Parts: sequence; structure tokens; C-alpha cells
Amino acid sequence: MVSLIIGHRGSGKTKHLIDLVNAAVEKSEGNVICIEKEPKLIYEVTHRARLSDTDRFGIKNYDEFYGFLSGVVASDHDITGIFIDATLRIGGRDYEALADFFAKVDALSKLSEIDFVFTVSADEEELPARIFDVCEKI
Repeated sequence: MVSLIIGHRGSGKTKHLIDLVNAAVEKSEGNVICIEKEPKLIYEVTHRARLSDTDRFGIKNYDEFYGFLSGVVASDHDITGIFIDATLRIGGRDYEALADFFAKVDALSKLSEIDFVFTVSADEEELPARIFDVCEKI
């Protein structure tokens, strides 16, 4: 399943994501991954979650981001959830590319049986409607 936390900057998306990561770690019998653009959440996310930043790997667009996520999934079969902060800062503000990206992530989620949660700094009305064919808003 692919879930989205949508809202403007300062609306509490990252705090909500942190709470979800920490709760997922408490109930998970596998590994929980938290991905961010640059290392900022080290003190808020429990040390039991694997924290990674995309700047370290030079990710600049949604194709590279999808490849990164696929590699993470392929490298660890015990992942129960992947949580991503600052999605638009990682991949860009091309909403059609974002919709294509989420369609691929949905397929990856179904294949791997891993839930993905993304924060998206935008109004729901700005996003292509087809995103909500493969994603749920939380």
C-alpha cells in the first residue's frame, strides 16, 4: 500500500511521519526504513529504524528515486515499512512524473508486500487525480 501525508510546509507532515515511523518500529517484527532528503531526523526517529538520506546518493529525479527504493527493497527481505519525508524535494515538482512514480511504487509495494508512506508538500487539488488511484491519503 502507498499512503500519502499531504499538506503545506509547516502543517505537521514530518511530525506525523515521525510518529508513524516510531509506532511502526514498536509493532514490527522486521525492519522499518525512514528516508529523507538530507539528514535531519536523526534525533526524532528511534535508533531502531534504519535512517537514510537521498542527498548522500545524488538522487535528482523520480527515476533515480524509484531505482533507489527498488535497491532498498531488494537488499532486505525483512522490511515491513518504508517512510519517506520531503518527496517533492527529492524528486521535483513535476506532478505528472510524481504520478508515474507513485504508480511504479504501488507495483513495487504489491510485489514486495511492503507499505510505503510519503509526505507531499502540496494541496491535494494540485495533484493529478490518478495519483489517488494507487495511493491513499492519511
